[in-house]
Amino acid sequence: MKISLIACLMLCFSSASAQLSVRNNAYVFVNDQILFVEDDVNLEESTAKIYLRSEAQLIQGTGTTGNSGIGELSVYQQGNTNQWEYNYWCSPVGGILSDTNVNNAFRINQLDDPLLGTADLIDSNDSFFTTNYNGNDSPLTISDRWLWSFVSSSQYSQWLYLGDSGDIAPGLGFTMKGSGTTANFGDTNYDFRGKPNSGNITSPVAAGQFTLVGNPYPSALDARDFLYDTDNLAAITGTLFYWDHDTSTPQRQTHVLQEYVGGYHEFTINSDGSLPTLAPAVFMTYTEDDQEFPLPGPGESGTRTARRYIPIGQGFMVEGRVGTTGTVTAKNSHRDYVKLGASSSFFRNSEGQNDNYDGFVYQDNGLVVVPSDYKRFRINVDFTVSENQYTRQMILNFHDTATMGFDYGLELSRSSNYESDAYFTIDDKAYSAQAYPFSDTLIIPLVLDIEEQQPLRFRIFDIQNFEDSQNIYIHDIQDNIYVNLRDQDYELNIDAGHYPDRFEIVFTADNVLDIEDIEFSDLTIRQNNNDQQLNVINPNGLDIKSIEVYDVAGKRMLNGLYDTVQNRYELSTSNLSEGVYIVNVKSNSNAVTSEKIIVKH
Repeated sequence: MKISLIACLMLCFSSASAQLSVRNNAYVFVNDQILFVEDDVNLEESTAKIYLRSEAQLIQGTGTTGNSGIGELSVYQQGNTNQWEYNYWCSPVGGILSDTNVNNAFRINQLDDPLLGTADLIDSNDSFFTTNYNGNDSPLTISDRWLWSFVSSSQYSQWLYLGDSGDIAPGLGFTMKGSGTTANFGDTNYDFRGKPNSGNITSPVAAGQFTLVGNPYPSALDARDFLYDTDNLAAITGTLFYWDHDTSTPQRQTHVLQEYVGGYHEFTINSDGSLPTLAPAVFMTYTEDDQEFPLPGPGESGTRTARRYIPIGQGFMVEGRVGTTGTVTAKNSHRDYVKLGASSSFFRNSEGQNDNYDGFVYQDNGLVVVPSDYKRFRINVDFTVSENQYTRQMILNFHDTATMGFDYGLELSRSSNYESDAYFTIDDKAYSAQAYPFSDTLIIPLVLDIEEQQPLRFRIFDIQNFEDSQNIYIHDIQDNIYVNLRDQDYELNIDAGHYPDRFEIVFTADNVLDIEDIEFSDLTIRQNNNDQQLNVINPNGLDIKSIEVYDVAGKRMLNGLYDTVQNRYELSTSNLSEGVYIVNVKSNSNAVTSEKIIVKH
């Protein structure tokens, strides 16, 4: 016997207390639709099934009976195929322990291998497990070396090994690497089978510590509803952390922890859901042959980004807030029917997306257009450490409701810092994004940690809802330099050290070099490799004090000092080795412009 979808939906919507009962050998097959049940889903016998296919989802209402029976729900989700890369998961189903138990622990051996590419959309094969480092996608073979959870701890040593049969409490997340080959960077399909989770699901959190949780339901989860639930406001900082792991080049394709290139993509959203704030994980911004490519931006092709709606199976980190209640709670009231697409995307390399309007308008660079009553800009801080170049993106939100203290949903707390990094601070805690009520008298400190002497660059990535006449300066207090980042980048070489009070963002300046900014724009810095000579052409007669040349490790290689104005300056580069160098030209009033050159013989 088979219960038709039409009959099922009529039953589900027939009353506010409706329940769904599937008996004996019957099953409900839902294709690309929502299945809504106000209260209990009863899969009474072991042969009773629900199959969610093609983005179908199950949502349950305010009933408190709890799911029952010993049948199972089956729902698909896709993860990365490549064998080096982690996904963070959270199961939408639990084990089938008895007729009445609901929200049971999940074991990874409940994951099945769906029979895709066949007419059979109901049956699946059991998955296999191996102790080898690498798994396989056909047949689905999962390496059990990478199956871990992380509960209420800020220390890496507190990762807890699960293996394929370890119990994972409902609501907690787990890690798993892809099960593919070295040449395969597509998707692996997983079939989650078990008793569907429903109702309130709590997970432990601790102040200043992290817990790997996720969406515990067979439907999308609204991040706004989750973050602003009264039970969660006092429990967590309001930032969701999604692991981003780069394995795009052979050098990064490794199982060695110390060689991972990865970090956390950070996401939050304001209380009315109109303004998401997200910062990408730190990755390299230059290729080996020094061809610059843009920092991966939200929404751009081939990059990852978190969305408002958290898809089925997605895991993420949360951080316990000072004075936390000790638990974070997912509820049925947080659930929504949102298919993978513009407003919901699984955090993996590639995703088959459906068109799904999420209410936001996007710019060409993939960033959300902020509401008209908000202002926002992003600053990229570029570091060069031992010839590795990477970028930290930082965000400033401005709104009349923001305060000078912590603003939940407008600010991004930081999971960790690199030894060379940039961040904002509140009460000695690091942030990637902060919020303020805007005033042109604002002074916003920017803290830097520098591991070793190196070139450093500040640049604007995006500006929204600022008047064209409103300048945005980086103020280098030590050298008393104001640089309007709307007109030019600020580049310098900086010594190793902790800089809590050297740099600040301001909107008015006491000593602005507007004329010299214009003159600098006509300054030409050119490397002539035929003559082995650096040429600086100065058509506006700018009063140049020095021309310095640094290698990519931050070591000064040439230093030309001048006490007269010249139309053309020349420095021999014959003693320099082939490679990339940074040229700094400084005027007598300490205005600085920088440019990169390539020396070849």
